[in-house]
Amino acid sequence: MSLLRSERFPALILLAAAAAGLVLANSPLGPAVLEVKHAYVGVPGVFELSVEHWIADGLLAVFFFVASVELQFELTNGQLNSVRKGLRPAIGAAGGVLVPIAIFAALTVGTDSAPGWPIPTATDIAFALGVLAVFGKGLPPAIRVFLLALAILDDIVGILFIAVLFTTDLDLVALVIAAVLVVVFGILSRMLGGRHSMLVAVLLVLVAIATWVFVLRSGVHATIAGVALGLAMRQQPALRVRHVLEPWVNGLVLPVFALSAAMVVIPAVGFAELQPVFWAILIGLPVGKLIGIAGAGWLAQRVMRVPADHRLHLADLLAAGALGGIGFTVSLLLSELAFAGQPTLRDEAVLGVLAGSAVSLVLAGVLVSLRARHHRRVAREGSAA
Repeated sequence: MSLLRSERFPALILLAAAAAGLVLANSPLGPAVLEVKHAYVGVPGVFELSVEHWIADGLLAVFFFVASVELQFELTNGQLNSVRKGLRPAIGAAGGVLVPIAIFAALTVGTDSAPGWPIPTATDIAFALGVLAVFGKGLPPAIRVFLLALAILDDIVGILFIAVLFTTDLDLVALVIAAVLVVVFGILSRMLGGRHSMLVAVLLVLVAIATWVFVLRSGVHATIAGVALGLAMRQQPALRVRHVLEPWVNGLVLPVFALSAAMVVIPAVGFAELQPVFWAILIGLPVGKLIGIAGAGWLAQRVMRVPADHRLHLADLLAAGALGGIGFTVSLLLSELAFAGQPTLRDEAVLGVLAGSAVSLVLAGVLVSLRARHHRRVAREGSAA
């Protein structure tokens, strides 16, 4: 279990699972594997989801719960425990959304590709943190906290885009019920430690499942339930639950999710036939995210007059920006939704997401490695002095 609580080993598993998913989907076994992925499982006529959605909407909600518990700690007792500190990743996330949208819009204005503008706005939190863990040994914790907060905010923006732009049957009643259940969950978590802790724990699990179901029924992406529950739970029991779930998330949830998400058939499109949507995403993810996040983060620190010893160096912000360009999962989902009735544009959007995320991954690996090496050298020189 200790290996699964580390950062580097789970990240290697995650990246290996993603590679395996991409290879499988484009191998002779691809059609059979994709058929299993799209098969529906559940109680017929009552509650059914495809295997893909059980993974992306169900398992991934557990990951978002664990991530949001960590974010809650940082917001209350850690490095984001004030509005002033929390504004930095929030402004960085805003830059990382607005600049890719601007690039996409500039390259697709007046074309059929224009509706895909939300695609390059998302950061894949699992892959970004995985790359950070593999290449970022020695980086200050502040960088990881900044990226974690920024990536969660990015994903929430992506989920909101899905809910607002691509949800045609939003159920407000189900959404209100889910919100009430989140409040109930938070109240129950504050009753743990008393005489009836076992009963309260069982009720917490049931309320959490019910919350997930109602968020799913509402038409909003179900992973938002994990975020809401993680932020609502009382901190001490939440941290204990996170400790228990961490090896399962690292060793099972994320690898299975990465395997499934990467099962994408690379579109067979001639280079000369590529349309603006491909180029807009290819540029929007690595370039737009890097410029948007680093630029907005740098500007925020100066506008807010953050003390020099608490600032992230521009080079660190550039590394975080490169990590933010690994859009992958939510971007793939947005591609499917934006061009649901246009298979050619959808395939080119998927190709753009894969290519843009790959460029960002390589760029992030280089920048993070360089910054990690710099910080390790500084730490050695400081200890020697």
